[in-house]
Amino acid sequence: MISGGTVRADPSILRKGWLVAAVTIAVCFFPVDSYATPTVLLDPERQFQFAEHYFQEGEYYRAIGEYERFIYFFPEAKQVELARYRIGLAYLEGERYQEAIQAFKRLIDEYQTSVYAIKSYLRIGEAYVHLKNYDEALINIENVIDIAPDQGIKEEAYYQCGWIYLEKGLWENAQTCFDKISAKSRKKYRLEQLRKELDKKKLLKRKSPFIAGMLAVVPGSGHLYCERYRDALVSFLVNGALIFAAYEAFDNDQNALGGIISFVEVGFYSGNIYSAISSAHKYNRDEKNRFFRYLKDHAKLNISLGGPEGNKALMLSCRLSF
Repeated sequence: MISGGTVRADPSILRKGWLVAAVTIAVCFFPVDSYATPTVLLDPERQFQFAEHYFQEGEYYRAIGEYERFIYFFPEAKQVELARYRIGLAYLEGERYQEAIQAFKRLIDEYQTSVYAIKSYLRIGEAYVHLKNYDEALINIENVIDIAPDQGIKEEAYYQCGWIYLEKGLWENAQTCFDKISAKSRKKYRLEQLRKELDKKKLLKRKSPFIAGMLAVVPGSGHLYCERYRDALVSFLVNGALIFAAYEAFDNDQNALGGIISFVEVGFYSGNIYSAISSAHKYNRDEKNRFFRYLKDHAKLNISLGGPEGNKALMLSCRLSF
């Protein structure tokens, strides 16, 4: 601004000049790069090992997230198939059986007849066993027997088939499956120990439903035979009381009352016989279930694919009592 021959600077221009100068000095003496956050590059090997770490530590749901992250960022990596297999195993170990089945089915759809795809049929079978769907379990495991090129995988399928038949109480079918395992592998699966344990089945106590029904002619005797002592006492007292009441009614010429009590007693008496027969069946079923739990605790191998990528060896863990 010019006034009376004197030049005056505009204050707003001066402030802008000082601001520009300050920014220039800051950029020169304090480079922006010195404050920038360092860039972190994802490495496929380290990412996969991170997911493996969670899996080995039993943190299966975290492992699933890391495996899925690995697949998303590195879809062409050589460990992708194994990562998909591990996701299914993590769901299986985490007892989310439906999700495990879906994960393994996706792997089978994508890889068809690879080693991990074939083993996925076995793992699907395991999931169905946990869901008590034994027929579907057998279908999937029998698929392995049909398509597996490797004899070792077939034998693992026979072993699992045998245990499913044991779950169903079909002992002879189970033994047929175990017999198809080669002599070379019988030691690995400890079949000799299993056979000895199965021989103990002959020592199981059993109750005859026929005898239980015959004994129940005397109320309570059938239940007593089946070792259901409280039921035996209740049956004896209720039926005895009704029979005595009916007798007293007829003895006192109260025929209508006696007829009603007798009608009620026929129902209780028939129920006593039916209950005694059912008790014998239940006793036998409980004995079989107790024996099967004993077998699983003392002679069953838990089979899973372990180790790093490329390790196709089976890792076997077992609980055996001698």
